[in-house]
Amino acid sequence: MNNVNKTLYIPLYGKAYVSRKGVILSDKKAEEIWEKEGFDLKGKSKSKWLAYYMGMRSKVYDNWVNEQINCTENPIVLHIGCGMDSRCERIQAKACLWYDVDFPQVIEERKMYYSETEAYHMLCADARRTDWISNLPCKNAVVVLEGISMYFTHNEMNNLLKALSTHFESVKVLMDCYTVKAAKASKYRNPVNDVGVTVVYGTDSPAVFTDNTGLVFVKEHSMTPENLTSQLTGAEGFVFRIFYGGAIARAMYRMYEYKSK
Repeated sequence: MNNVNKTLYIPLYGKAYVSRKGVILSDKKAEEIWEKEGFDLKGKSKSKWLAYYMGMRSKVYDNWVNEQINCTENPIVLHIGCGMDSRCERIQAKACLWYDVDFPQVIEERKMYYSETEAYHMLCADARRTDWISNLPCKNAVVVLEGISMYFTHNEMNNLLKALSTHFESVKVLMDCYTVKAAKASKYRNPVNDVGVTVVYGTDSPAVFTDNTGLVFVKEHSMTPENLTSQLTGAEGFVFRIFYGGAIARAMYRMYEYKSK
């Protein structure tokens, strides 16, 4: 598994960690997979603070996807860069088509723990190439881009977003992004360094991903909302809110929502 693929173990560990503690996110599948497949994480990538952050990020995505499914006619969910994530089970979206997409090596491992159904599918694809999108039904798409934008150049991401908005009847997208400051600092202090990734990209403006993509910016979401940070109590809660929530966190990491024009 190449270094970018290995980054999937960082959020997997985080979700398993918070699930075992009974806070933020319930994810028995992450617990199961981590118990059997857990990669030997080191340093910052196995920090409990990062685990809390990864759990919160996933819960925010879960809530958004569930909301969009409920307000979108005939939706199709597309989770690009799914890794070993169990969102398809966590929100129990059995009434819509769901496609989890990742590199062949990741999907091969994923199929050890997930089974396809009439509604649920796993696709092998490199998201930097967009030819695979043409094989999907042309419905109203709810697209999750969790933890992958930082591995794409702006041109690569814009090409993907344009292909999505061109193919589907309508598109709603949620994506998290490093800031420019975070991308620069990542060379020295990013947890992905612990699995060998040294090149990442960032942006300080959501408008970067509206240039010729057919999408418009909707709003920015918090990845550490109060209803989740409040589940951490005492000293842990205080430290997390100071160093991983609010303005300090936003200076490094942001979450943007887009939709079709």
